Amino acid sequence: MTTRVSTHPLATPFVGHRPLLILAAVMAVSAATIGLLAVLDPREVLGQNLWFKPLKFSISIAAYALTLAWLITQVRRFRRVAVVGGNITAGALALEQVIIVGAAATGTTSHFNVSTALHTTLWAVMAASIATVWLIGLVVGVLLILSPGPDPARNLAIRAGVFIGLAGMAVAFLMTGPTSEQLNDFQGIAGAHAVGVPDGGAGLPFLGWSTEGGDLRVPHFVGMHALQALPLGLLALEWASARVPILRDPQVRLRLIRIAAIAVAGMLGLLTWQALAGQPVTAPAGAILGVGSALTLATVAAVAVVLARARP
Repeated sequence: MTTRVSTHPLATPFVGHRPLLILAAVMAVSAATIGLLAVLDPREVLGQNLWFKPLKFSISIAAYALTLAWLITQVRRFRRVAVVGGNITAGALALEQVIIVGAAATGTTSHFNVSTALHTTLWAVMAASIATVWLIGLVVGVLLILSPGPDPARNLAIRAGVFIGLAGMAVAFLMTGPTSEQLNDFQGIAGAHAVGVPDGGAGLPFLGWSTEGGDLRVPHFVGMHALQALPLGLLALEWASARVPILRDPQVRLRLIRIAAIAVAGMLGLLTWQALAGQPVTAPAGAILGVGSALTLATVAAVAVVLARARP
């Protein structure tokens, strides 16, 4: 059995991506400041503290900025294209957050708000910004395919993370169309997170995910953060290989990452199905519950088979 552990550094320095790192630092300060505002200001929008949305976006943007900064360091061909894309992304995400914070400060919602000409314009700017971020992410993903590293497991973790992440981000586009209720009784809102129930009902604490109907934020969150989860999962396997000999085999790590990628992609599809079916994330039922159980069992069984076959 091969016991080689790749010596190519996974944690490459973030050289040359100052805008993304500055953005991440600003978002960290933003999260701390907005967290304090959430404690001091009890006002609510759609059943939640009005500062929760900008707080969640501060955290999410910081995570994305750091991840993209690192991914760009993994690009070996056409890196200048990736660097410029990172700079544009930093500006687009900063603009997005300014609009979200501004809406919260004025006691209204930023997303889906077309109640006035100003709000419609701001919502259009947000849509254009996030579409730009998505397209640049796609370009970086293609550049990563053109820039394979020496370790197949790392290549797979990075590529699968990027493309599953892009699929998760794309789920947001399903939220932007007006619901039938909004078309029948227009109140200045076009689009919704929830499916089958209005936004603003009972939901999970802080996250706000509906516990009364489907919610597209669930697959959006899970898919988007595959971008961090799969590379971090690989890093965990490499760290664990110091104490677990079978993990030193690069083929074992590759198989485990392949299983993880399939499981996360399957979860993304399943959660999207569940949301569109109007089922709360807390109460899967019927075929969705059955498929979810089968996916879980298949994942556990596949991991067990890989580890069993790898034993000397």
